[in-house]
Amino acid sequence: MTVDVCPFCQHPTPSAQLAEVNWLSAEVLTDLAEHNPGWRSADGACPGCVQEALLQMLLAQGHAALHQRIQQVWPLDAEAAFGAIPTPLRLHADPRFTGRGVAIAMIDVGFFPHPDLTQPTNRIRAWVDATSPAGPQALFFGPDEQPFWPGWDARHDRQWHGTMTATAAAGNGHLSHGLYRGLASDADLVLVQVRNDRQGISDEAIVRALQWLAENAGALGLRVVNISLGGAARVRLRRNPIDEAVAALAACNVVVTAAAGNDGIRVLNPPATAPAALTIGGIDDHNTFSDEEISLWHSNYGAGVEGVPKPELVAPSIWVVAPVLPGSSVEQEALSLFSRRYLGLPEVEARIAAEKLITPYYQHVDGTSFAAPLVASTVACMLEANPRLTPALVREILLRTAHALPGVPSEQQGAGALEAGMAVSLALREQHESLAACTSLPFITRDRIEFVLHEHEAQDVRVSGSWHGWDGPGMALAQTEPGVWRGDIPRLPAGEYTYKFLVDGRRWLDDPANPNKRWDGRAGFNSVLFVPLVRQ
Repeated sequence: MTVDVCPFCQHPTPSAQLAEVNWLSAEVLTDLAEHNPGWRSADGACPGCVQEALLQMLLAQGHAALHQRIQQVWPLDAEAAFGAIPTPLRLHADPRFTGRGVAIAMIDVGFFPHPDLTQPTNRIRAWVDATSPAGPQALFFGPDEQPFWPGWDARHDRQWHGTMTATAAAGNGHLSHGLYRGLASDADLVLVQVRNDRQGISDEAIVRALQWLAENAGALGLRVVNISLGGAARVRLRRNPIDEAVAALAACNVVVTAAAGNDGIRVLNPPATAPAALTIGGIDDHNTFSDEEISLWHSNYGAGVEGVPKPELVAPSIWVVAPVLPGSSVEQEALSLFSRRYLGLPEVEARIAAEKLITPYYQHVDGTSFAAPLVASTVACMLEANPRLTPALVREILLRTAHALPGVPSEQQGAGALEAGMAVSLALREQHESLAACTSLPFITRDRIEFVLHEHEAQDVRVSGSWHGWDGPGMALAQTEPGVWRGDIPRLPAGEYTYKFLVDGRRWLDDPANPNKRWDGRAGFNSVLFVPLVRQ
């Protein structure tokens, strides 16, 4: 297999996949070429970049146009529905970081070796069964192996939940040509099962899972653990065994995320009670790209062990894309529904909507079980950007970059909604003492506006914007220390401006540190700069 590099995201990509750019219409190809100086369709692009560019263009034309046109250009199934925004787009993620080199463990009820985790390269490094009192049993796999384990092909209902949480965090969208990928689409996975056919979820199984991960964290290169289930014990004034095991894992330099629960009540079960865990509640962004549309979802909250307020953060817990379990009755029905969709039968459309199907292979799901993996995948991207981050620093960055939901009590949202792109940007800046204290970019002072981009691979960086009519290549930034590019302009009159970075004269990049985005009219986003009035 010949491997090349995507000219947009710079990720290694099989040459055959780069060539798939040619399924796009001439109009879209022209826009891509105009928006990326020097790029030609013959250069290709990875499926994820192509799909994201197409979606951004269609989103700008409104939901009706999006739904209509996506069916005309969908590369897998021309009759496929589109019902949910892909996760990286939803979370304003930085496309340069995908969890490469980071291992995430998922503790759940069961798993299936889904193609989004095993193709074209297997990323499941281990499968662990922690259900037996005799101790966990583990199987290990290499990148060229197809992972199998006892009962992997049972298509049991318990496999559905863990498969979905794992792929929501780290799936590469293999069955959608990269479109429906998780943020950590290059991360390695350790799948830990805590339920079998004979017993439900027990506190003892969760403790065994956590202890095994702590003992093997170093050998596995483990940095993140996600727990999308709860134990049986209610919150107590002292730490319980699950919370103690979470603390031991955090002491091994591992970040632990836990789902808050879905009942909308002031009751928490371990591990959501653990002070060392990041407990994640839910929001509903109403399947839009706008922060103004976000509302709180009915997740649990309250004081955890030792009075620690929970949750710390909230993240999307509805409209999250996850795969249908292969070979299940749901997939069989989905394939039948989409094969008959062209007939225009109302009952077919109603059933697709009822099953929350997006394509025959994906559906949208809800619950804090999926909000927690979104934070876990963000953490993996942060650790790729800066492997030296400790769990305490990861927590600090996530809380500093979250945005509070107006009118929502802090006890229900913690620091606020996850900002994945900003969190990764600040993780990068923590490598540099001169930038570590800053959470907001660009810097605006009384006299100047300073732009900063963290990009180690660049040889030349410029910033261009609406204040000069986007005329010419823009202002050159200087590399003030390895990977840090800075430059400033005189303070602009109060108002709203758009800007973008041009990297090496060929790649346009919106500001990863600025969550304020606006459609650029072509194949991406501009960053938005708000300049306030100068107070006398």
